[in-house]
Amino acid sequence: MSRVVLTDIEGTTSPIAFVKEVLYPLAHDRLPGFIRDEADDPAVRGWLRDAAREGGLPDDADDAAIVAVLRRWITEDRKATPLKALQGRIWARAWETGEVRSPIYPDAATALRRWHAAGYRLAVYSSGSVPAQQRFFGHSDHGDLAALFSAWFDTTTGPKRDPASYLRIAGALEVSPGAVCFLSDVVEELDAAASVGMRTAWVVRPADTPAPDGPTRHPVVTTFDEVDPAA
Repeated sequence: MSRVVLTDIEGTTSPIAFVKEVLYPLAHDRLPGFIRDEADDPAVRGWLRDAAREGGLPDDADDAAIVAVLRRWITEDRKATPLKALQGRIWARAWETGEVRSPIYPDAATALRRWHAAGYRLAVYSSGSVPAQQRFFGHSDHGDLAALFSAWFDTTTGPKRDPASYLRIAGALEVSPGAVCFLSDVVEELDAAASVGMRTAWVVRPADTPAPDGPTRHPVVTTFDEVDPAA
């Protein structure tokens, strides 16, 4: 019996449109001011150095050049760890002031509460930083769901399409991969998880993910109501 439910966020528990149409533009618009205001924060400076290095900028690149790279990455939806960390700090302010609330699919909110009550451990694996994940679920339109989760994983664990990342997650959870049921809308992520022995469910939200046109190695569901973590 699977005792851990590991879930993605975008396209799985929540509409992709919220991230692309609300959160990304907010970060894009506020990034220059945030960097200017937080330029002396050691963590921010570290992320800027990492972004410059990953973006191929010279060591003496100024903040404006780094911001230009970060804003381009936002447009490209690049899963870069320093970008995700900086975005998370910007979004935190918007969540904490009540400017935004994270939309959670009603079936996902209901199932997460049901699984938690039934004794399942819940965990998140998303490209967004762990603090951003926690605030995402903590300031949702279904109330504070963050307390339902006992573990959080982001790209510091490894790329989401790399099987080794899922082995690290199982190790961190101190369970065998077969004890984990992973939910995602991205088949390449599911392939990586299944390759190390995790159970999987391909979440196909009609507004977000095209339905597969043939048989798949992963059970296909359109709502969390169809997921049986024990199967």
